[in-house]
Amino acid sequence: MGILNATPDSFSDGGQFRIPNDAIAQAERMIANGVDIIDIGGESTRPGAEPVPLQEELDRVLPVIDALKDCGVALSIDTYKAETMRQALKAGVDCVNDIWALRQEGAVEAVIESDQHNPEKPCGMVLMHMQRDPQTMQFDPEYQDVIAEVKTFLRERAGLLEDKGVAKNRIAIDPGFGFGKSLEHNLNMLAEFDQFSQLDYPLLAGISRKSMLGKLTGRDTYERVAPSIAAAILAADRGARVIRVHDVQETVDALKLWEAIQV
Repeated sequence: MGILNATPDSFSDGGQFRIPNDAIAQAERMIANGVDIIDIGGESTRPGAEPVPLQEELDRVLPVIDALKDCGVALSIDTYKAETMRQALKAGVDCVNDIWALRQEGAVEAVIESDQHNPEKPCGMVLMHMQRDPQTMQFDPEYQDVIAEVKTFLRERAGLLEDKGVAKNRIAIDPGFGFGKSLEHNLNMLAEFDQFSQLDYPLLAGISRKSMLGKLTGRDTYERVAPSIAAAILAADRGARVIRVHDVQETVDALKLWEAIQV
């Protein structure tokens, strides 16, 4: 899953792809480098990020979706707003990737409504764990047992959707590295990432260029390609089936070697 931030303030590449033509060109590069899913976002969710008005988010993402809807790879919308989900699904995205795990008002209904409008193409969804919200999530996050608590949350959110008639094979889960977790919490989750496989949903790992890697290596955001790839391989080896990354070519190449030795 390649990250495409149509934003001015995302933590790693904010502003680079804010203009639709630049975003489309970046998507074309990712496709050439072997991406499977392009995750399009119009609002930064880095720690401390301010919310973006609905119309501004739509203005950022809809032209990109329209230009890429027939690009040959799956498209995902990275949003927590119900109306953005509705508009993006109508425009042709295949998946909703929500840091709030569809907890915002109307989000569950937006996903379920999309099935009625397009029953031949039900969307996928990624449910992520986050403690508190982007403005406060990194203020001394606390857990008694981060693995158990994140698993319980993800099990409950996925179960709620299934209870509402959503097929299990449409749901993926994301433990949410860096979203309300300390460095110790993040490392614990990566070390025991296979624990989340016990929930029996496809696992997404989003660690690319994150601050946990900077704290370990002392590297600035753009210098974190090597630890990002190492984290991707560790996650894949522990059960991740979707790897969300900025550096598509490098990660795809590394995963080809990892896949070649699987038995």
